[in-house]
Amino acid sequence: MTQEFHGSLVALITPMRPDGRIDTGAYKRLLQYHLDQGTHGLVIGGTTGESPALKADELAGLVSLAVATAAGRVPVIAGSGSNDTAHTIELTRLACEAGADACLVVTPYYNKPKQDGLYRHYVAVADAADRPVILYNVPGRTGCDLLPETVCRLADHPRIVAIKEATADVSRAGAIIEGSGGSMTVLSGDDATALELMRAGAKGVISVTANVAPAPMAALCDAALAGDWDRAAALDARLAPLHRVLFIEPNPIPVKYAACHLGLAGPALRLPLTPLDREHEEAVASVMQQIGLERVTE
Repeated sequence: MTQEFHGSLVALITPMRPDGRIDTGAYKRLLQYHLDQGTHGLVIGGTTGESPALKADELAGLVSLAVATAAGRVPVIAGSGSNDTAHTIELTRLACEAGADACLVVTPYYNKPKQDGLYRHYVAVADAADRPVILYNVPGRTGCDLLPETVCRLADHPRIVAIKEATADVSRAGAIIEGSGGSMTVLSGDDATALELMRAGAKGVISVTANVAPAPMAALCDAALAGDWDRAAALDARLAPLHRVLFIEPNPIPVKYAACHLGLAGPALRLPLTPLDREHEEAVASVMQQIGLERVTE
């Protein structure tokens, strides 16, 4: 199960129209663009896809379209987490029915559960799922931290196969891999430290940067997984300014602006997110020009 979840897995934006409706045409073009550019997997309806603002039927529709477009060429992973276990189970079942290859389940945010609560939450979700479950730990957003020892306990569940570790703590990769006996695949959730996490044993990254630089991110991961650390480091150095500038404001605000700048999708977001401040537009555009990212033509 775990072998297919590797490389550059794009945390895909959700293209929207100015009135807030999902732009299905732009979404289909975006999916095809990533398949053409060599992205290794599609993460739909995650944080970068504005998951808190998506309705359940919208998530199911996005997943179904991604599954149909990918046609088995790359895995489709659906973001199906919430801060309520029953609702997470409902979303996870819906994503499975829509054809997702796996579900990415964020730690329950805001209510700050204890480690035992996190353990029970994930076991309940995995018991209800019929596809692999990928844990998602991002304490900077959720207010709770899924500790390595809890991750290793969860590795005993046959459907819990991987974790998106977004703490930027490189030491966690080794602790999780060793503690799980190698059964838990670690994926970086932080572009800036993804290469270092792969040096420590991670198998790839669920990437924001890949939205606008899919081919270089895929090449970076391919090089790292092949042990070509010099090439991987050179690619990472090229992308480092982009990693930084795409978090100049809260994700996905900058990356939506960047995608619009390249002609990939419109800049619209759903409230409470608002467009990139004008003072930051030049910084994002300048870095993209510096890296050599050019407008995509149809």
